[in-house]
Amino acid sequence: MKIAMGNDHTAIEMKEVIKEFVESKGYEVIDFGTNSTESCDYPEYGEKVSRAVVEGKADLGIAICGTGVGISLACNKVKGIRACVCSEPYTAKLSRMHNDSNVLCFGARVIGVEMAKMITEEWLDAKYEGGRHQRRVDMVMDIEKRN
Repeated sequence: MKIAMGNDHTAIEMKEVIKEFVESKGYEVIDFGTNSTESCDYPEYGEKVSRAVVEGKADLGIAICGTGVGISLACNKVKGIRACVCSEPYTAKLSRMHNDSNVLCFGARVIGVEMAKMITEEWLDAKYEGGRHQRRVDMVMDIEKRN
């Protein structure tokens, strides 16, 4: 399974730790950067991660900025993406199980690396349940079709 990863300048160190963690679990990581501490624009990296997912180059994505909010907004502008910002493992797990989230976002200035690992692990290990949740996921995706 391939995981697209992207980040802004605030999240380089966290991205490297999470990238190594994800690879240690047997996933292949496609790193879209940035790898520079020079100020950059998070929408560029959120879009790269999201496009990789919707184009089938990656199965899932992880996007990190200072809070996770900005990059998640950028990710969710790409048709077909269901990005979630998570600051704890329970929400991450349920975002996959109930919402079929395909991009995980979090903030390097909000959580520490150990919490980020726990969130990532719960998210990657969770499986979409479908069933009663599919109707709601379809409703969310129908909103895109009306815009």
